[in-house]
Amino acid sequence: MKRCRLPRLSLKKAIKYAALAAAMLLLNFALPQCEPLSFALYFASVSCGLDLYACAALYLLSSAPALSLDALLSAAAQAALCTLIFALYAFKKRRAGAERAVFAALAQIPFVFLFPHAGYSFFSFSPILQKTVLAGGIFLLSLLFDDGLHALLFRAFRCRLSAHALAEICLMGTLTGIGLCVALGSLVYLAIALFALLFAVFLLKTSAAVPLALALSLPLAVVEKSVAPCAVFAAYACVCLLFAPYGKGAASFALFLSYLAEQYFESLYTKDAPTIAFALVACALPALFASLLPESLYAAARKTVLFYRERTLPRIAINRNRRAVGEQLYEVSALFREIEGAFSCAEREDRSAIQLREAVIAKLCAKCPDKNRCAKGGAAEGMDKLIAVGRAKGKVNLIDLPSDLTSMCGNCAGLLFVLNKELDDYRRYSSEMEAARAGRKLLAEQAHGISEILRDLALEQSEEYSFSEEEARLSRALSAAGILSTEIFLYGEDAGFTASLTTDGSVNGKKLSDVVSAALGFPLSVSEKIPLTSDRACFVLRRRANFDAAFGVAARTKEGESASGDTHSILKIDERRFLVALSDGMGSGSDARTVSDSTLTLIESFYKAKMPSETVLSTVNRLIAFSSDEMFSCLDLAAVNLDTGVADIVKIGSPVGFVLSGEELRVLEGDSLPMGALEAVHPSTMRVTMKEDDFLLFMSDGVTTAFGSSADLYSYLGELRPLNPQSLAEEVLAAALKRYGGKAQDDMTVLAVRLLKAA
Repeated sequence: MKRCRLPRLSLKKAIKYAALAAAMLLLNFALPQCEPLSFALYFASVSCGLDLYACAALYLLSSAPALSLDALLSAAAQAALCTLIFALYAFKKRRAGAERAVFAALAQIPFVFLFPHAGYSFFSFSPILQKTVLAGGIFLLSLLFDDGLHALLFRAFRCRLSAHALAEICLMGTLTGIGLCVALGSLVYLAIALFALLFAVFLLKTSAAVPLALALSLPLAVVEKSVAPCAVFAAYACVCLLFAPYGKGAASFALFLSYLAEQYFESLYTKDAPTIAFALVACALPALFASLLPESLYAAARKTVLFYRERTLPRIAINRNRRAVGEQLYEVSALFREIEGAFSCAEREDRSAIQLREAVIAKLCAKCPDKNRCAKGGAAEGMDKLIAVGRAKGKVNLIDLPSDLTSMCGNCAGLLFVLNKELDDYRRYSSEMEAARAGRKLLAEQAHGISEILRDLALEQSEEYSFSEEEARLSRALSAAGILSTEIFLYGEDAGFTASLTTDGSVNGKKLSDVVSAALGFPLSVSEKIPLTSDRACFVLRRRANFDAAFGVAARTKEGESASGDTHSILKIDERRFLVALSDGMGSGSDARTVSDSTLTLIESFYKAKMPSETVLSTVNRLIAFSSDEMFSCLDLAAVNLDTGVADIVKIGSPVGFVLSGEELRVLEGDSLPMGALEAVHPSTMRVTMKEDDFLLFMSDGVTTAFGSSADLYSYLGELRPLNPQSLAEEVLAAALKRYGGKAQDDMTVLAVRLLKAA
């Protein structure tokens, strides 16, 4: 037979409900006729989501001090009303909002008409009117206790509480303390308050114990109708803080001596022995107990409390390290600037015509018997003419000999042989010089690009993290939304703004970004979630771009080929920019694809490193030119800013592209040669601003050629009304294949991008 098991009650929950029962009971002792101030705590409990039936039972129990059946009936009617209302909300899985104030007011009706109240003689108006005034006070306490208990249950020791929440908690504590003084006597409350004061001093070891001491003294001040307890408790806190560095025992003993001295002025020692003994025990017992508690207990509590404080030292350490890294990056950036200058310095001059002439004379004319006659006859001028022709053509022959040189030189064949040999050496020297010059220029450009990257990183790293009013406002907004954040960092400006905060790892990212966006006044989204512990995580939010993008690709390999020479790339550069590119290697097959792949891979790598665009294109062009003399690559490239919609378009030897904007069709056309075709590339660049729902369309020449002319392609695209980029790419490819008769006569690729409004 299977046994039915009752749900287990955890120790933590048992302590919580026991404390709630004690507080409700004591609150009803706070006023002379045991008026149900406990209703405020009861209402706050059910509003905070505690067990409806357990709270109702505890509230009914708290009505016992009134010793009246009518008081019990009043409490029962209030409990029944609140239980019914909040049970209905629980059934609908909703939490009551501002209408809770209406429910709290309605619950005062049973108190006004059922609770027995004789009235107070110092008021001149009737008891029923006095009860109405009291009902208004209990109603206000219900609203204050609601926020205070919520902060105490769900935010205390998890984050820093606001001054408003602390004041509400202090009010609950003061009224409960007054009830304790009335119910059990001032000495009992004094013992509890002194223990709490010592525990706070040993835990915090800061001046925060002084305002806490003042809060603990308020119930005694109200009961005794004197402000003296406030001054006495403040003095106790100062004495404890003064001796706390010497150990718990020293601070506890100092408190006891201070208490003995204070009681002298209270004339304690003139009273009977039992009174003196009870008064001394009221201080000695909590002092002894607080000093004997193990340090491990204080350390554990301190770790919990201090973990949720705002940390200043980490910010200082981070800023110091960022400054050091920024300075180092500046130095390294300057080093690469120097390297750039070294590679860009003036080069040696090429061999001049005079040097070539002197070399020929030294090898041919030195032993010639007619050299003096030639020198006097102006043969040097004729030789310079011949050398100039040779430098232009690469070699010389008989028809290139000037007449004034042939009339004087008796060894023209030898002259041509020696000069051609020197010109051949000159060509090899020029090729070596050109290769060295290109290599130096490439290295200089790379050094410049690296210097720019390091300089930007240095500027970014040099920005310090500082406290801001926005952090405090964001903390309040998160607390109001029920999200408890222990630390908040806000840094950066405009598009680079970043918010980092630690909170519970189970927090919904959409809710978090909505709360943060509303608090700061601009849209942000969660870009990263970093787990810290099993239940906590760091959320990194960055400013949300105005636009998002969707992509579509359709491709077909040339008939009979196993690999396409077309390649495409869709790359997220950072949170606010993306890059799309379409590369077409000349020809088809694996060789063309290798060139196309290498082009896009290089471009992607450079853009990921945030290399300047002009450096990227010139570098890639030179590297491709070095690697192959026969194969080139056409390129369409667009770097799109998701904040502004601005697209920087680069076209190198590629066919026409388009921007489809509603019923308008914009043409993107370049006139440059393919990459690698010449020593230096001069890309066609343009800048277009895309709007929401605009389409960007790139096509390889296998697609554009199928339409016969740009006019036919323009006419076809002008009739399209695409819904998404994938369907657009597929439709254009299908139309091109249809014009080829269903067989791809070249590699065919269509790349489409649609700009969307960010969600």
